[in-house]
Amino acid sequence: MAKNLVIVESPTKAKTIEKFLGKDFSVKSSIGHIRDMPKKNMGIDIDNNFTPTYEITADKKKVVTDLRKAVKVAEKVYLATDEDREGEAIAWHLLEALNLPKDTPRIVFHEITKNAITHAISEPRIVNYRLVDAQQARRIIDRLVGFEISPILWRKISGARSAGRVQSPVVRLVVEREREISKHIDNSTYKVKAELSSESGEIFKVKLSKEFKSKKQVLAFANILLLANLTITSIEKKPFKRSPKPPFITSTLQQEAFQKLGFSVKQTMILAQNLYRKGFITYMRTDSFILSETAIEAVHKIIVREFGSEYHNTRRYKSKESRAQEAHEAIRPTDLTRSNIFDIEEQAAKLYILIYKRTLSCQMSDAQLQKTKIKINIEGLDEIFIANGEVLVFPGFLRIYDYLLSEDKLLPRLNKGNALNLVNFKARESFSRAKPRYTEASLVKKIEEMGIGRPSTYSTMVSTVQDRNYVTKKNGRGVEREYQLIEIKDNQVIQSQPSEVISGEKNKLFPTNIAYLLTDFLVKYFNNIIDYKFTAKLESDFDTIATQNISWQGVVKNFYIPFHQKIEDAVNISREEIHSMRNLGVDPKSDKPVSVRVGRYGAFVQIGHTDDKDKPTFASFRGLLDIESITLDEALELFNMPRHLGETDNFGTIKANYGRFGPYIQYGKKYVSLKEDIPEEVSLEKALELIKIKEKFDSERIIKIFDGSDIQLLNGRFGPYIWNGKKKGKGQKNITIKKVFGDKPIANLTLEECKKAISGKLKLKKKIVKKEVTKNS
Repeated sequence: MAKNLVIVESPTKAKTIEKFLGKDFSVKSSIGHIRDMPKKNMGIDIDNNFTPTYEITADKKKVVTDLRKAVKVAEKVYLATDEDREGEAIAWHLLEALNLPKDTPRIVFHEITKNAITHAISEPRIVNYRLVDAQQARRIIDRLVGFEISPILWRKISGARSAGRVQSPVVRLVVEREREISKHIDNSTYKVKAELSSESGEIFKVKLSKEFKSKKQVLAFANILLLANLTITSIEKKPFKRSPKPPFITSTLQQEAFQKLGFSVKQTMILAQNLYRKGFITYMRTDSFILSETAIEAVHKIIVREFGSEYHNTRRYKSKESRAQEAHEAIRPTDLTRSNIFDIEEQAAKLYILIYKRTLSCQMSDAQLQKTKIKINIEGLDEIFIANGEVLVFPGFLRIYDYLLSEDKLLPRLNKGNALNLVNFKARESFSRAKPRYTEASLVKKIEEMGIGRPSTYSTMVSTVQDRNYVTKKNGRGVEREYQLIEIKDNQVIQSQPSEVISGEKNKLFPTNIAYLLTDFLVKYFNNIIDYKFTAKLESDFDTIATQNISWQGVVKNFYIPFHQKIEDAVNISREEIHSMRNLGVDPKSDKPVSVRVGRYGAFVQIGHTDDKDKPTFASFRGLLDIESITLDEALELFNMPRHLGETDNFGTIKANYGRFGPYIQYGKKYVSLKEDIPEEVSLEKALELIKIKEKFDSERIIKIFDGSDIQLLNGRFGPYIWNGKKKGKGQKNITIKKVFGDKPIANLTLEECKKAISGKLKLKKKIVKKEVTKNS
């Protein structure tokens, strides 16, 4: 039995570390947190200075039992959980649950390498209670918010599941961006581009120094340009440099992995965590740009060897934010001689290469460029044409990273005073655009800028709001739009009005209809938990607890007293006040009012009043519609369902519609789901194709049908079963045949036996066997 026991969080990490420490060490894993506050009575004694109660969670009881056995036989125990606050809290919980002394060695390391581990073992510390208190304050406040506000949301807002101190400001960001977009008014301007030729016939591109606000101005300009002489008035050449970006921290890795590799924030963190646990990169939750001197020296040698000394430039980065954890390092490879990893999954390998290149590039020379700007006078006009050229003189860090300058923007050899000829001219109407919707990566960037999260929480914040159905990731709709185009062809000014399809945004974050209600409710009644500055201040308070000797109970108390008062005040808020109805107009067919609101099953349109003699009609939202931007025409279109596709001899009337579980085709009393098409566009031919596939599947599924009864014997995912012929929610019963009848041939089953099985009069075979064994014994 090993003399020393090291306890880490991850089983993968445990295996990696055990390889470095040798036979005198045993490494075991807690598999994350082992204790939490019980859900009953919140687990917090509010009247006793917010004292929490902790218990070992049900799924970790065996883990803790095994760890206690290992502790008993070990001469020395080391706590080696992750180096952030969450890891420090886990170390403290292990200390308490395993009855370890307070001076139990606590070791931390930024990377899982032999040198880092052995160095940590040789220089241990004890558990940092300030870090534990900071995590405890965060956890207790989050528990107080969740337990006290969630029941109010369940009663007041249809579909709301929870609110959180951090998730709610994130939802608010997405809602406010969507409202900015919906209020945006397009303004059009005309951008002028042209192609000119030199005396030697070389053609190059230019743009006009200003934009025009109207077509009239463009036409006036174009008609003068037809007869104008064009002359070069100046040529400016300036050196320009571009510097590499600093090494990765958590947020920049998430952003770059999204932009270059298309990875979601959650996917990036899972891959990075696996790379860390296997010893390939340093710790992935950090806001520090610092590289160790050992890493800087290793990168120096690689750059000089691979590219030459002129490509090297030592840089020591510092974090701009005072709250950054400077004790940590930036994210980098642990072995900088390794440019690739071949024995891991492809996506992890791609992320590793990205980290490797970023680490090397940040210690490389600036890229040297030469920019050329040529100004061209237009006779008789104040405006000038401008040509911009760009040449890469020395690539520097661009040798390995960020190939945005793959093509030099070369200009022909020209001199001041040269006359030029007009080859091509286009003035195109362009429209101003609203701010883009957030992607997961840009949302993380915004969260970081506002200080409402920390590296360890970014991924959770973004994924939680999606899991709660407050934010959804999807593609925007493409829109067809006409624009004005003015050209010069064959020495004539020509006007046209072509159209273009503006493709919808991809993988953008949209608020759901519940998110609007939730945000407005929280802003009005619980501004402290959704206010950005308040949330950032609270994060700063947690940092202060971790770095200074202030009471965590004081921070919790200052938050809780005003928050709880608002909880008490919210009891009298009516649902009607929150679920305000939005009137869209009048239905031209019935002359009844059309309105929208959110109900128990989501947003819906209503035609008529509930107190009318004729009952109102309803239609659920679908697609990208939301309660704030839906128009009267879009609302009325929802009532044009089911769509009649046609009549057939074999299947009768065929319709397309939307239902509770998505779009579908109906034929007679049967249904088939639509996966690739929508009811508004699906053709009769496609519907028949889907119906035939379903009929074939159903025919192969049926084993036996009893005359005069709805009971059937069917094939299912888990083997043959008896079905009583009723639909889900209306008394449906399915009985697995093998459980009741064992190996009895299915064809021999009688209707009477099946009825008894469904009614429960026949006992399951397992129970019968068990009873017989007990009797015989």
